[in-house]
Amino acid sequence: MQALILAGGSGTRFWPLSRRSKPKQLLALEDGETLLQKTVARLAPLVPPESIWVCTTRSIASQVAEQLPAVPAAQILCEPEGRDTSAAIGWAVTRIVAAAGDDVVVTLPADHRMAEGEAFRAALVQAGRVAAEGSVVALGVEPRWPECGYGYLELGEQLDAATGLRRVERFTEKPDAETAREFVDSGRYRWNAGIFVFLGSVLLRELARWQPALAAGLEEIERRPEAIDELYGRLPKISIDFGVMEKLEELVTLPLDCGWSDLGGWQALAEILPADESGNTTRGSVVTLDSAGNLLYAEHGTVAVMGVTDLVVVRTEDAVLVVPRSRAQEVRRITDELERSGRGELL
Repeated sequence: MQALILAGGSGTRFWPLSRRSKPKQLLALEDGETLLQKTVARLAPLVPPESIWVCTTRSIASQVAEQLPAVPAAQILCEPEGRDTSAAIGWAVTRIVAAAGDDVVVTLPADHRMAEGEAFRAALVQAGRVAAEGSVVALGVEPRWPECGYGYLELGEQLDAATGLRRVERFTEKPDAETAREFVDSGRYRWNAGIFVFLGSVLLRELARWQPALAAGLEEIERRPEAIDELYGRLPKISIDFGVMEKLEELVTLPLDCGWSDLGGWQALAEILPADESGNTTRGSVVTLDSAGNLLYAEHGTVAVMGVTDLVVVRTEDAVLVVPRSRAQEVRRITDELERSGRGELL
């Protein structure tokens, strides 16, 4: 098995801690290891470093290499620019097949959290066996609430009762609130964890079928690698979910029960960090008086609060964020406003 880790995201919902120069996947949010390092560590011993590939951006490539010294330098792939996940996965899988042959590939984000590494690896072993027979496998998580920011896998025919393997009847990306509630209440859906397992040749075949212009562009890059800066920017910009996965007729899913979280923002972090007797979760130098249910994060200096509830307060060297926990998912609006007002130094 080869592992392709997607590490090019910006993590804007973790502003002001996450910045363009050091995005979410390069941060140590819980302890001394970064999310990227944890992603690589939990793959071992199933996937050793010599079978790991990382697709990232040129701006953070040196930091990725520094954090992952055991991963071969040639396997840290730098996109000339971001063209969404269909291009990133297609380009990287082309490189993997050329170097390692038609192996099983698992592709996964660099910035998710798995509480139970052994259970995660067991799911990958099962998925690898299914993928080796020619199927594309999406790992699915039992929904815990009606989330509008995830894709949903509608469960179809049961293919293997022992492993929970099911055919995917339909792939729905990011439904509205009412539809998400219907999905969860029905009990017939799983969240798409963004982790796919497939043979390299199968992914490239499906990419050529459903995104022929993208596949043709990748073939031209293979013929003219010296022109990648020019050619890559011409690739169609579409996610792998919309571009390929939701179109597959033979997509299957296996359950992923390992304490998965996409760590999508400050509220998600508050749910996994230990809390005190008043429900405050804290990191760094923090003082609390008569306060409850807050996430308080001090990267620099001290955060002190009194008489407040259900806030997120984050202090870095050059910025302070204060937002109700119920609106923590809207932090991207702040980064958009900073961009609009020319405050790029804070991004």
